[in-house]
Amino acid sequence: MSALAASAATVTSTGEAVQFWVLGITAVIGALCTILMKKAVHSALCLAGTMIILAVFYLANGAYFLGVVQVIVYTGAIMMLFLFVVMLVGVTAADSLKETLKGQRWMAALCGLGFGVLLAAGIGNAGLSHFNGLGRVNSAGHVEGLAELIFTRYIFAFEITGALLITAAVGAMVLTHRERTERAATQRELAEQRVREGVQLPPLPAPGVYARHNAVDIAGLLPDGTPSELTVSKTLRARGQIRDVSSQAMDDLKALEQRSTERLGREEASK
Repeated sequence: MSALAASAATVTSTGEAVQFWVLGITAVIGALCTILMKKAVHSALCLAGTMIILAVFYLANGAYFLGVVQVIVYTGAIMMLFLFVVMLVGVTAADSLKETLKGQRWMAALCGLGFGVLLAAGIGNAGLSHFNGLGRVNSAGHVEGLAELIFTRYIFAFEITGALLITAAVGAMVLTHRERTERAATQRELAEQRVREGVQLPPLPAPGVYARHNAVDIAGLLPDGTPSELTVSKTLRARGQIRDVSSQAMDDLKALEQRSTERLGREEASK
Protein backbone atom coordinates (compact mmCIF):
# COMPACT_ATOMS: atom_id res chain seq x y z
CA MET A 1 0.00 0.00 0.00
CA SER A 2 2.86 2.38 0.83
CA ALA A 3 4.57 1.58 -2.49
CA LEU A 4 1.39 2.44 -4.40
CA ALA A 5 1.04 5.71 -2.47
CA ALA A 6 4.68 6.61 -3.13
CA SER A 7 4.34 5.87 -6.85
CA ALA A 8 1.09 7.88 -7.03
CA ALA A 9 2.81 10.80 -5.35
CA THR A 10 5.71 10.85 -7.80
CA VAL A 11 3.82 10.11 -11.05
CA THR A 12 1.84 12.82 -12.84
CA SER A 13 -1.45 11.77 -14.38
CA THR A 14 -2.60 12.74 -17.86
CA GLY A 15 -5.21 15.14 -16.53
CA GLU A 16 -2.66 16.91 -14.34
CA ALA A 17 -0.24 17.20 -17.25
CA VAL A 18 -2.91 18.67 -19.55
CA GLN A 19 -4.02 21.08 -16.86
CA PHE A 20 -0.44 22.20 -16.20
CA TRP A 21 0.45 22.85 -19.83
CA VAL A 22 -2.81 24.58 -20.72
CA LEU A 23 -2.96 26.80 -17.64
CA GLY A 24 0.81 27.31 -17.54
CA ILE A 25 0.98 28.56 -21.12
CA THR A 26 -2.04 30.81 -20.50
CA ALA A 27 -0.41 32.22 -17.34
CA VAL A 28 2.84 32.97 -19.18
CA ILE A 29 0.93 34.68 -22.01
CA GLY A 30 -1.01 36.75 -19.48
CA ALA A 31 2.21 37.75 -17.71
CA LEU A 32 3.81 38.81 -21.00
CA CYS A 33 0.71 40.78 -21.98
CA THR A 34 0.85 42.52 -18.60
CA ILE A 35 4.18 44.14 -19.47
CA LEU A 36 3.66 44.47 -23.23
CA MET A 37 0.20 46.05 -23.38
CA LYS A 38 0.16 49.77 -24.15
CA LYS A 39 -2.91 50.61 -22.07
CA ALA A 40 -2.87 50.30 -18.29
CA VAL A 41 -6.40 48.87 -18.14
CA HIS A 42 -5.49 46.00 -20.47
CA SER A 43 -2.35 45.26 -18.43
CA ALA A 44 -4.41 45.15 -15.23
CA LEU A 45 -6.90 42.72 -16.79
CA CYS A 46 -4.10 40.43 -17.99
CA LEU A 47 -2.56 40.50 -14.52
CA ALA A 48 -5.91 39.60 -12.96
CA GLY A 49 -6.23 36.62 -15.31
CA THR A 50 -2.71 35.43 -14.40
CA MET A 51 -3.49 35.66 -10.68
CA ILE A 52 -6.70 33.65 -11.10
CA ILE A 53 -4.78 30.92 -12.96
CA LEU A 54 -2.27 30.76 -10.11
CA ALA A 55 -5.17 30.33 -7.69
CA VAL A 56 -6.42 27.41 -9.80
CA PHE A 57 -2.95 25.84 -9.59
CA TYR A 58 -3.02 26.10 -5.79
CA LEU A 59 -6.48 24.57 -5.59
CA ALA A 60 -5.52 21.72 -7.94
CA ASN A 61 -2.53 20.85 -5.76
CA GLY A 62 -4.64 20.74 -2.60
CA ALA A 63 -3.46 24.07 -1.19
CA TYR A 64 -6.97 25.40 -0.63
CA PHE A 65 -5.93 28.09 1.82
CA LEU A 66 -3.37 29.56 -0.60
CA GLY A 67 -5.90 29.37 -3.43
CA VAL A 68 -8.51 31.32 -1.50
CA VAL A 69 -5.91 33.85 -0.29
CA GLN A 70 -4.70 34.28 -3.88
CA VAL A 71 -8.21 35.20 -5.01
CA ILE A 72 -9.13 37.38 -2.03
CA VAL A 73 -5.84 39.20 -1.40
CA TYR A 74 -4.12 39.43 -4.75
CA THR A 75 -6.95 39.28 -7.29
CA GLY A 76 -9.22 41.32 -5.04
CA ALA A 77 -7.22 43.74 -2.90
CA ILE A 78 -4.08 44.20 -5.04
CA MET A 79 -6.07 44.55 -8.26
CA MET A 80 -8.30 47.13 -6.59
CA LEU A 81 -5.12 49.02 -5.68
CA PHE A 82 -4.03 48.94 -9.32
CA LEU A 83 -7.43 50.21 -10.43
CA PHE A 84 -7.20 53.08 -7.92
CA VAL A 85 -3.79 53.97 -9.36
CA VAL A 86 -5.22 53.90 -12.89
CA MET A 87 -8.05 56.20 -11.80
CA LEU A 88 -5.60 58.59 -10.12
CA VAL A 89 -3.23 58.70 -13.07
CA GLY A 90 -6.00 58.79 -15.67
CA VAL A 91 -6.47 56.77 -18.84
CA THR A 92 -6.17 58.58 -22.15
CA ALA A 93 -6.49 57.38 -25.72
CA ALA A 94 -2.77 57.90 -26.38
CA ASP A 95 -0.26 57.61 -23.53
CA SER A 96 2.89 59.68 -23.70
CA LEU A 97 6.04 57.72 -24.58
CA LYS A 98 8.38 60.41 -23.29
CA GLU A 99 10.60 59.20 -20.46
CA THR A 100 10.42 61.21 -17.25
CA LEU A 101 13.67 59.58 -16.02
CA LYS A 102 16.47 59.31 -18.55
CA GLY A 103 17.77 55.80 -19.04
CA GLN A 104 14.98 54.07 -17.15
CA ARG A 105 14.31 51.65 -20.00
CA TRP A 106 17.94 50.51 -20.10
CA MET A 107 17.97 50.15 -16.34
CA ALA A 108 14.75 48.13 -16.44
CA ALA A 109 16.19 45.90 -19.19
CA LEU A 110 19.39 45.31 -17.20
CA CYS A 111 17.43 44.52 -14.04
CA GLY A 112 15.19 42.11 -15.94
CA LEU A 113 18.21 40.41 -17.51
CA GLY A 114 19.91 40.09 -14.14
CA PHE A 115 16.78 38.63 -12.57
CA GLY A 116 16.48 36.16 -15.44
CA VAL A 117 20.10 35.03 -14.95
CA LEU A 118 19.57 34.57 -11.22
CA LEU A 119 16.36 32.65 -11.82
CA ALA A 120 17.99 30.37 -14.40
CA ALA A 121 20.96 29.75 -12.09
CA GLY A 122 18.69 28.96 -9.16
CA ILE A 123 16.60 26.51 -11.16
CA GLY A 124 19.72 24.92 -12.64
CA ASN A 125 21.32 24.36 -9.24
CA ALA A 126 18.11 23.17 -7.58
CA GLY A 127 18.01 19.50 -6.72
CA LEU A 128 15.21 17.26 -5.49
CA SER A 129 16.49 14.04 -4.00
CA HIS A 130 13.19 12.75 -2.71
CA PHE A 131 9.51 13.70 -2.82
CA ASN A 132 7.86 14.21 0.54
CA GLY A 133 4.30 14.33 -0.75
CA LEU A 134 1.48 16.66 0.11
CA GLY A 135 0.23 14.48 2.97
CA ARG A 136 3.50 14.71 4.87
CA VAL A 137 3.79 18.46 4.34
CA ASN A 138 0.23 19.05 5.57
CA SER A 139 0.42 16.55 8.40
CA ALA A 140 0.29 19.32 10.99
CA GLY A 141 -2.34 21.23 9.05
CA HIS A 142 -1.81 23.43 6.03
CA VAL A 143 -2.48 26.75 7.77
CA GLU A 144 -0.51 25.76 10.86
CA GLY A 145 2.47 24.58 8.81
CA LEU A 146 2.45 27.75 6.71
CA ALA A 147 2.26 29.95 9.81
CA GLU A 148 5.12 28.05 11.44
CA LEU A 149 7.37 28.61 8.41
CA ILE A 150 6.48 32.29 8.07
CA PHE A 151 6.94 33.21 11.73
CA THR A 152 10.00 31.05 12.46
CA ARG A 153 12.18 30.26 9.46
CA TYR A 154 11.22 33.16 7.17
CA ILE A 155 10.38 35.78 9.79
CA PHE A 156 13.05 38.22 8.58
CA ALA A 157 11.86 38.11 4.97
CA PHE A 158 8.25 38.47 6.15
CA GLU A 159 9.08 41.58 8.19
CA ILE A 160 11.04 43.13 5.29
CA THR A 161 8.11 42.53 2.94
CA GLY A 162 5.70 44.15 5.39
CA ALA A 163 7.98 47.18 5.75
CA LEU A 164 8.20 47.55 1.96
CA LEU A 165 4.41 47.39 1.61
CA ILE A 166 3.89 49.99 4.34
CA THR A 167 6.50 52.27 2.75
CA ALA A 168 4.82 51.92 -0.65
CA ALA A 169 1.40 52.75 0.82
CA VAL A 170 2.70 55.83 2.64
CA GLY A 171 4.59 56.97 -0.47
CA ALA A 172 1.46 56.63 -2.63
CA MET A 173 -0.55 58.72 -0.19
CA VAL A 174 2.16 61.39 -0.02
CA LEU A 175 2.47 61.60 -3.82
CA THR A 176 -1.28 61.83 -4.42
CA HIS A 177 -2.01 64.31 -1.60
CA ARG A 178 -2.07 67.96 -2.57
CA GLU A 179 -2.11 70.75 -0.01
CA ARG A 180 -3.86 73.99 -0.97
CA THR A 181 -1.29 76.75 -0.58
CA GLU A 182 -3.52 79.68 -1.47
CA ARG A 183 -7.00 80.88 -0.62
CA ALA A 184 -9.82 79.57 -2.79
CA ALA A 185 -11.49 82.21 -4.98
CA THR A 186 -15.06 83.20 -4.10
CA GLN A 187 -17.97 83.25 -6.53
CA ARG A 188 -17.78 87.04 -6.78
CA GLU A 189 -14.09 86.94 -7.61
CA LEU A 190 -14.66 84.27 -10.25
CA ALA A 191 -17.47 86.34 -11.80
CA GLU A 192 -15.28 89.46 -11.88
CA GLN A 193 -12.48 87.46 -13.50
CA ARG A 194 -14.85 86.22 -16.24
CA VAL A 195 -15.93 89.81 -16.91
CA ARG A 196 -12.32 90.99 -17.18
CA GLU A 197 -11.37 88.14 -19.50
CA GLY A 198 -14.46 88.58 -21.66
CA VAL A 199 -15.47 84.92 -21.60
CA GLN A 200 -18.99 83.47 -21.60
CA LEU A 201 -20.80 85.42 -18.88
CA PRO A 202 -24.24 83.78 -18.70
CA PRO A 203 -24.58 80.07 -18.01
CA LEU A 204 -23.95 77.83 -21.01
CA PRO A 205 -26.87 75.88 -22.46
CA ALA A 206 -26.87 72.22 -21.52
CA PRO A 207 -26.05 69.59 -24.16
CA GLY A 208 -28.87 69.38 -26.70
CA VAL A 209 -30.66 72.59 -25.66
CA TYR A 210 -32.43 74.18 -28.67
CA ALA A 211 -31.27 71.19 -30.72
CA ARG A 212 -34.53 69.22 -30.28
CA HIS A 213 -32.52 66.52 -28.50
CA ASN A 214 -31.10 66.24 -24.98
CA ALA A 215 -28.29 63.73 -25.61
CA VAL A 216 -24.83 64.48 -24.18
CA ASP A 217 -23.18 63.99 -27.58
CA ILE A 218 -25.16 66.80 -29.23
CA ALA A 219 -23.89 70.35 -28.96
CA GLY A 220 -26.35 72.89 -27.64
CA LEU A 221 -27.48 75.66 -29.97
CA LEU A 222 -27.13 79.32 -29.16
CA PRO A 223 -30.08 81.65 -29.82
CA ASP A 224 -28.73 82.44 -33.30
CA GLY A 225 -28.69 78.74 -34.22
CA THR A 226 -24.94 78.17 -34.09
CA PRO A 227 -23.70 75.17 -32.09
CA SER A 228 -21.69 75.82 -28.92
CA GLU A 229 -18.73 73.45 -28.55
CA LEU A 230 -18.44 74.39 -24.88
CA THR A 231 -21.65 72.50 -24.06
CA VAL A 232 -20.22 69.05 -24.79
CA SER A 233 -17.47 67.05 -23.14
CA LYS A 234 -13.91 67.48 -24.39
CA THR A 235 -13.50 63.71 -24.33
CA LEU A 236 -16.37 63.18 -26.77
CA ARG A 237 -15.01 65.94 -28.98
CA ALA A 238 -11.54 64.32 -29.04
CA ARG A 239 -13.04 60.96 -29.94
CA GLY A 240 -15.14 62.46 -32.72
CA GLN A 241 -18.38 61.23 -31.16
CA ILE A 242 -20.32 64.50 -31.30
CA ARG A 243 -23.44 64.54 -33.46
CA ASP A 244 -24.14 67.82 -35.21
CA VAL A 245 -27.87 68.28 -35.70
CA SER A 246 -27.92 72.06 -35.87
CA SER A 247 -28.89 72.20 -39.55
CA GLN A 248 -31.50 69.51 -39.07
CA ALA A 249 -32.93 71.35 -36.07
CA MET A 250 -33.11 74.63 -37.97
CA ASP A 251 -34.82 72.94 -40.93
CA ASP A 252 -37.35 71.33 -38.61
CA LEU A 253 -37.92 74.67 -36.91
CA LYS A 254 -38.48 76.42 -40.23
CA ALA A 255 -40.91 73.71 -41.34
CA LEU A 256 -42.79 74.01 -38.06
CA GLU A 257 -43.03 77.80 -38.46
CA GLN A 258 -44.27 77.42 -42.03
CA ARG A 259 -46.94 74.93 -41.02
CA SER A 260 -48.00 77.23 -38.18
CA THR A 261 -48.25 80.20 -40.56
CA GLU A 262 -50.30 78.21 -43.05
CA ARG A 263 -52.61 76.95 -40.32
CA LEU A 264 -53.13 80.43 -38.90
CA GLY A 265 -53.80 81.74 -42.42
CA ARG A 266 -56.44 79.11 -43.05
CA GLU A 267 -58.11 79.83 -39.70
CA GLU A 268 -58.23 83.58 -40.42
CA ALA A 269 -59.60 82.94 -43.91
CA SER A 270 -62.35 80.70 -42.53
CA LYS A 271 -63.44 83.41 -40.09
